[in-house]
Amino acid sequence: MLGPPGAGKGTQARVLQDRLGVPQIASGDLLRAAARDRSTLGLNAKRYMDRGSLVPDEVVLKLIAARLHESDAAAGFILDGFPRTREQAEALATMLKDSGALDRVIALNVPDEEIIKRISGRRTCRNCGEMYHLVFDPPRNQDHCNECNSELYQRDDDSEDTLRMRLQVYVAETRPLLEYYQRQGILTQVDGIGRPEEVAGRILKQLGVDGAKLAAAKKGAQP
Repeated sequence: MLGPPGAGKGTQARVLQDRLGVPQIASGDLLRAAARDRSTLGLNAKRYMDRGSLVPDEVVLKLIAARLHESDAAAGFILDGFPRTREQAEALATMLKDSGALDRVIALNVPDEEIIKRISGRRTCRNCGEMYHLVFDPPRNQDHCNECNSELYQRDDDSEDTLRMRLQVYVAETRPLLEYYQRQGILTQVDGIGRPEEVAGRILKQLGVDGAKLAAAKKGAQP
């Protein structure tokens, strides 16, 4: 899944995870988990994340490689937020040399101002990590979590100034991936504006997946 921050990659990757039965592997989640663990790798990544810069390839690649070797990814996976650069894409191709190449690359297209509107309103619970949006999914109390009543905060990389920097980085370093995958014939561009279920429908249509039939087939196959 390709697209600028806030394009909905995570939401749509989770839909595909449920429909296709393979895990979503989100580079952002891996990086934040490493930062919370306060490992050397995680603390190194956090320095870059806090100022809206891309985390160095060597850090991201180590985390991705470890995740791809877990048993649930053996039958396939959905990459969310990785690769972000041409160099990462080439490293991924080398990583997958023995197991097979990517089947499809989905690029979600969303205008910058919509991205800023979506992300700058996000708030996260300091205690349990539950996420809210001040416009689209507000908590009952603007400053506290519905689940545990702990304080909500805005992540450093969700502020408008940092967001604009992240979008500039995306334009400069990530969009060349579109050309890279276009030349391989595996790129599909999808309009990311609309309700999540509408966007999911567009993606599934491009993949040739009938969600209802697939869900029924999976249910019938269960012991």
